[in-house]
Amino acid sequence: MGLNRREFIQVMGIAAAGGMLLDSKGALAAPSASKLYDVPRFGNVHFLHFTDCHAQLKPIYFREPNVNLGIGDAIGRMPHLVGEKLLKEVGVKPNTPEAYAFSYLNFEKAAQTYGKVGGFAHLSTLVKRMKASRPGALLLDGGDTWQGSATALWTNGQDMVDACLALGVDVMTAHWEMTLGDKRVKEIVEKDFKGKVDFVAQNIKTTDFGDPVFPPYVLKEMNGVQIAVIGQAFPYTPIANPRYMVPEWSFGIQEENMQKMVDEARSKGAKVVVVLSHNGMDVDLKMASRVRGIDAIMGGHTHDGMPAPVIVSNPGGKTLVTNAGSNSKFLGVLDFDVRGGKVQGYKYRLLPVFSNFLPADKDMDALITKIRAPYESKLNERLAMTEGTLYRRGNFNGTFDQLIVDALMDVKGADIAFSPGFRWGTSLLPDSPILMEHLMDQTATTYSYSTLTDMSGATIKTILEDVADNLFNPDPYYQQGGDMVRVGGMSYTIAPKEKMGARIQDMRLDGKLIDASKTYKVAGWAPVAEGASGEPVWDVVAQWLRTNKVVTPRKLNTPRIVGMDGNPGIAN
Repeated sequence: MGLNRREFIQVMGIAAAGGMLLDSKGALAAPSASKLYDVPRFGNVHFLHFTDCHAQLKPIYFREPNVNLGIGDAIGRMPHLVGEKLLKEVGVKPNTPEAYAFSYLNFEKAAQTYGKVGGFAHLSTLVKRMKASRPGALLLDGGDTWQGSATALWTNGQDMVDACLALGVDVMTAHWEMTLGDKRVKEIVEKDFKGKVDFVAQNIKTTDFGDPVFPPYVLKEMNGVQIAVIGQAFPYTPIANPRYMVPEWSFGIQEENMQKMVDEARSKGAKVVVVLSHNGMDVDLKMASRVRGIDAIMGGHTHDGMPAPVIVSNPGGKTLVTNAGSNSKFLGVLDFDVRGGKVQGYKYRLLPVFSNFLPADKDMDALITKIRAPYESKLNERLAMTEGTLYRRGNFNGTFDQLIVDALMDVKGADIAFSPGFRWGTSLLPDSPILMEHLMDQTATTYSYSTLTDMSGATIKTILEDVADNLFNPDPYYQQGGDMVRVGGMSYTIAPKEKMGARIQDMRLDGKLIDASKTYKVAGWAPVAEGASGEPVWDVVAQWLRTNKVVTPRKLNTPRIVGMDGNPGIAN
């Protein structure tokens, strides 16, 4: 049962008075619960949106990046702003709860003040509140939902399927879901979701005849208005993840088919067309500039918490482009005023989910407790203590990634280590225990094999160049949306503005230039090639953590960046 407005604000006020403020003179500003979550209804068509929760059922800490470089037309444009520049652009004051949610600034102090974010029980409270004031509102799940935690891996995604059904998800698209394999995805869609959740993707087709694998869109009526939600799954799934997991499905951006689906939905009476996308923000911005008739793209994949939509002009008018962050940390609320068969206005809010200021929904909390009960002892194994903050997010490295490559080199006896530039993974504050659950938050995939490979210097450069092009190609349609591979043991220089083949320079090991013809031992994990095998990476890192017991603050091994002076996507 949803709370009414007065009850909700009263509960928020009680929570906010619960002692979360620091006593020091320089304490950060107190969250105003009623101000944050009292969002009056606007108009008559309503969408709620979360994305990239990466199977995080419980509240977590998550540090936003201090490096998110834009290239080409994206320089100086959202989402490629960090820190003070980001806050100034969106009108958020420093040292506020919103600043904690949207930026890395004062992360440790703000985290201690405002507590953890996300958690499905707290998200559920907010969803119920928004739905209670918005009749017919649809809850959209942007994907990367069934992967990213130990329990999601151990239950084959069933924990998240059950939680999303309880949350009231109406429409979903996908990316990491595909790493459970095509048969498991179809099983969930055809059994668990049947008659409950519309799983849509206009760009997933069979490789033989090009038939749609899933419905491209869904039409619904909301408060007398016909609306359409078109699905856009991650275009590069068979490249970024193992192809053998979806051998008979093709993906791709498929811009022409997107235009066809928009036109088709409009011809069937849709007055509002929303694309539920897992393209990544820059790809969505380009698509919005080229496809006519989309009112809004509610996007994911790149984990960008966008406090305000970007308004993109195209030959058919204008399109709103949003992105709702990650880790169940945000809920996007988009309201349209539709009159006379046209959108007359809109309002959008991206609401941070502060678990200390949103009471847990009792039913969801009970479900999460039930889901986790068989695994609690394993999840809570204490592996070590960390003296410094551990985080992942950032274009080039994070301290948790550094820990992983350090462990791989030590345990595997490698000269160099690579760790994928994944954007999922929770954060830990200084002087915290590192539990098995935290390690799994960084490594839980269905193909997390650890490897030790003899590689030539030429091969090492090729790998780094290829990943750099995925991140820094000036054409967004050639970007795959991850971060740069994390590197241990060697140093290098990167010139993001250069062309492919010239971005990676001055590669060195122990101060000596890496020889293109010489062979080096390189440790890694999560190979996408079929037939790969090896000890799970979490076993390797857990062994290292148990041996070390205390993890000192990690010194980041990041490349020297050239040609990016003044770029507002990197903190000074």
